[in-house]
Amino acid sequence: MKRIEQKGVILIPDFSGFTNFVLSHNLYVGGYITEKLLNSIIDNNISAFEISEIEGDAVLFYKYGDPSDISSIIQQAMLMKDAFSKCQENLHQQLKTKILLSLKFIVHYGTFSEYIIGKFKKLYGATVVEAHKLLKYHYVEQQPYILFSQEYLNAISNEYSRSLQFREKERMDDCDACIYSPPVGLIKYI
Repeated sequence: MKRIEQKGVILIPDFSGFTNFVLSHNLYVGGYITEKLLNSIIDNNISAFEISEIEGDAVLFYKYGDPSDISSIIQQAMLMKDAFSKCQENLHQQLKTKILLSLKFIVHYGTFSEYIIGKFKKLYGATVVEAHKLLKYHYVEQQPYILFSQEYLNAISNEYSRSLQFREKERMDDCDACIYSPPVGLIKYI
C-alpha cells in the first residue's frame, strides 16, 4: 500500500506528573480520573484536529495542511487547559482526593504519513518521533506550558511571510510569558 506523505501540525497535550499519579491511586479511581481528564481535552478540540492515538496520559492530535497561526494554537491549548483544570477541580471535589497533575502541550510541524490498522489511523515519520522527543524536554521552568518546536516556528515564519527572530533565553515583549530556547523552540507558559 502506497502511503502519501503530507505536511501537517502535530499537537500533543500531555499530563505532567502522571507516573506519580498512577502509583498513588488505585486502579479504578486512577483510571476514572484519567478517562475524565482525557475526555475534557478531546471534547474541547475546536480546531478540527484528528486523533491518531491516545496513550496513557497523552493525546496525539494532527491536522494536515499549512501550519495554524500561533494565536489559534494558543487559543486551542488554553481552551483544553481550562477544561482540564475545571474537570480536575470537579473530580477533586467529587472524590476528595488530590490530583497533582498539570498539562503541557507540544506543537510540531513537518512531513508524516498515516496508515490504517483495523479502525485506527497510525501516524508514521520522523516528525512524529521528533514530537515525542519534545515531550521529554526537561528544562522548562514551570507548568503548564506550550512548546512550539523550531520546525513549527520556521513553518509559520514562511507561511505568514514574516521573519521570526529570537535570541537564546530571551523573554519576548510581544508574547506574554514566552521564552525562546534553541534549538528546541518557543515556550509559552499558560
